[in-house]
Amino acid sequence: MTLNLTKPICFFDLETTGVNITSDRIVEISILKIHPNGKEESYTRRVNPTIPIPAEVTKVHGISDSDVADKPTFNELAKEVYNLVKDSDLGGFNSNRFDIPLLAEEMLRAQVDFDMKNRVAVDVQVIFHKMEQRTLSAAYKFYCDKNLDDAHSAEADTRATYEVLKAQIERYDELENDTKFLAEFSSRKQFADFAGFIIYNKDGDECFSFGKHKGKTVLEVLDKEPGYFGWLLDADFPLYTKKVLTAIKLRALNNKLN
Repeated sequence: MTLNLTKPICFFDLETTGVNITSDRIVEISILKIHPNGKEESYTRRVNPTIPIPAEVTKVHGISDSDVADKPTFNELAKEVYNLVKDSDLGGFNSNRFDIPLLAEEMLRAQVDFDMKNRVAVDVQVIFHKMEQRTLSAAYKFYCDKNLDDAHSAEADTRATYEVLKAQIERYDELENDTKFLAEFSSRKQFADFAGFIIYNKDGDECFSFGKHKGKTVLEVLDKEPGYFGWLLDADFPLYTKKVLTAIKLRALNNKLN
């Protein structure tokens, strides 16, 4: 089957130095871009993370410091990655909770603006967990009857994710062959930022999801406790979360001026 696309979708996977969105770095990125006419573009690059890769992480994905010592940094690759994905929706396996937030951090560190406006994200893992509750390797075997021999290779994981999604759409009648539907189906909560520190309430207002102001709207907190904004910007929060908070504050100031 073919995906019913109105715009391209980029399936992607990251191998990294760890799982901390704010402090860890990409060591390999693979993107499989699917166009509405079925054309495919494949892009895979090893990346020098500029920080050591822990030995226990190398045991997972097989990439060591020496493997990436002579590779370009993400700063050097950021613009070509952005040019590949800028017109596309995004797809991945656990991408909503990890790959997209970490990619956004790397982009912003490289001074390349990145957001999810005018695009949706399809998380194949969420669909899989809602339907079957297993891992990518098991999903690949279950849906495609193939063994994922190169698991934790970014390129192999990326293509497996694409093939699993197509098989899921064919298997489940309740899944529509539409990226907007799949994005909504595969989202857990409606987040204003990628990391889930800012969520939307039932009225569509941005609210904090953590700490002493959990459940309160961002505008209410910034109005009553303006120093909290400065603390957030100085604390160890993802750059994209800080970007969203700044946008909310600027929007409020513009509304007052108008």
